[in-house]
Amino acid sequence: MESLWGIDMGGTKIEGIILNSQTGETISRLRVPTEGHLGYEHVLGQINKLVNSLKNESDHTPEKIGMGTPGTMDPILNVMKNCNSTSLNGKNLQADISKITGIPFILSNDANCFAVAETKLGIIKQEMPDAKVVFGVIMGTGVGGGLVVNGKVLGGRQGIGGEWGHNHLDDSGGLCYCGKTGCVETIISGPALEKYYKSISGEKKQLKDITASYRAGDDPSASLTMERLFTYFGRSISVVINIVDPDAIVIGGGVGNIDELYSIGVEEVKKNVFNHRLDTLFFKPMLGDSAGVFGAAFL
Repeated sequence: MESLWGIDMGGTKIEGIILNSQTGETISRLRVPTEGHLGYEHVLGQINKLVNSLKNESDHTPEKIGMGTPGTMDPILNVMKNCNSTSLNGKNLQADISKITGIPFILSNDANCFAVAETKLGIIKQEMPDAKVVFGVIMGTGVGGGLVVNGKVLGGRQGIGGEWGHNHLDDSGGLCYCGKTGCVETIISGPALEKYYKSISGEKKQLKDITASYRAGDDPSASLTMERLFTYFGRSISVVINIVDPDAIVIGGGVGNIDELYSIGVEEVKKNVFNHRLDTLFFKPMLGDSAGVFGAAFL
């Protein structure tokens, strides 16, 4: 029986899965801790340990493995970049892990894995299986995205395809960790919204509590914060639609759980898109935390 192997590498855990290539059913699924604080070589060892455990449990041997990473493999320099697991940056993770395991690896970032999983196995397969272009959005601690065209990830010349979070949106967002000012991520990420709320209210609140206060209608600062989210979501995602014109957009991450994005937020998109109507469909994801590892297997 042929199988698909995927590994999702996160800051705290590394998860592996083996899927039946015909049915998509799970054959085996295991996790090991990342333990990134122990260094790059240790992380490589943890991945190798996971691969061997999956082999032993399933009695399968992979021809190749897809792996989702918390950053991007630079296709020109062949080293990792933009990783929040900083020990990976500047390293040729693909070559190093392939050498240790003796198995070819295909790498893509976690947003790409999310997008391809929801396309091939999740909400897009269920609700819009004829979609040719799908944009998968991550709106949480950061803002990222992945672009899937005809079932395949479009990584791009620099490996940054879909990275809408670092387009300029408004200077009021302030300095971004990437070095630019006013990126999308500085305006509509979870921490950015919490920071904005504190700046106008003097009070520190988590986004879920700000959202609850907004719905209760008893906190003007919460209302301003949520209105900021909807307005700037509409402006920023309309740029993606104007350039790529996807059939569907799937919104993942903690901010993506805010229901009003799919009503008020989409109305703001309509105001900004370069068309007299909005035909792009917006979906909530179906796979939850499983999207990353399923998407890696489909790489």
